[in-house]
Amino acid sequence: MPMPDDPKPKATPRNVMQGPAISIRNLHVAYGEREILHGVTFDVPAGETVVILGGSGSGKSTLLRTLVGLEVPTSGEIIVRGMNLQKLSPAEWRELRQHIGISFQSGALFGSMTVGENVALPLNEHTDLDPATIEIMVRLKLNEVGLDGYENYMPAQLSGGMKKRAAVARAMAMDPEILFFDEPSAGLDPIIAAGIDQLLLKLKEAFGITIIVVTHELASAFLIADRMVLLDKGRIVANGTPTELQASTQPRVRQFLDRVAEPELSLEIDYLQMLTGEVPRERQ
Repeated sequence: MPMPDDPKPKATPRNVMQGPAISIRNLHVAYGEREILHGVTFDVPAGETVVILGGSGSGKSTLLRTLVGLEVPTSGEIIVRGMNLQKLSPAEWRELRQHIGISFQSGALFGSMTVGENVALPLNEHTDLDPATIEIMVRLKLNEVGLDGYENYMPAQLSGGMKKRAAVARAMAMDPEILFFDEPSAGLDPIIAAGIDQLLLKLKEAFGITIIVVTHELASAFLIADRMVLLDKGRIVANGTPTELQASTQPRVRQFLDRVAEPELSLEIDYLQMLTGEVPRERQ
């Protein structure tokens, strides 16, 4: 995996936090009797971008949902901005949500509302700003993501990449200290995906935001990450800088980074090739 020639710029967080922006300690999450996360522990330094990697079923989406309060842990601790999520009152949760932004994989824009109305939702819900001020702020946020002038468009009129950018604008509406992204490049062509990556780099450089990204896109991960956490079957198998992961000799890390198929899948492919009369390439 090629590494960027130049180090990513380090921005200073706008509100410097004492200690990590997020600390996860011995986190267990289960659906019924099936445990998904098995004792996950790591920190997210303030002002950095941490990318959570893993294959399908690794637990990365469950981890993200738990970090934003959509799933309840079985045990363990999550400390966000010095606040233990398991001990927050409803009022404290409302206060915390004013400092975090979330951009879901699909964008999750409301189809019956304009782009501007979607971006204004957090401002209408959490502030007492007058409509004229909110309108100005919506335009500023759309301008930050390259959608200036699109406030009156409906989501159905936007391309996939534009929907992702509109979702980022909504996540940025409250000027959050922490941003969460679920598969920001999923379903996009390489050029549009590269634009989303550059947008994330721009946001961190300009505003010093702490960013947590769940993705399986290796090229994107190595471009945007300050640190990378690799999950496998609900456990962390690697946690380090992109350079450290690239140099790792741990078998599971190498299998993921080098895109080596599971042995069972390789046998299935060989069997299908035998049935169709094709000779596996390495045996030609």
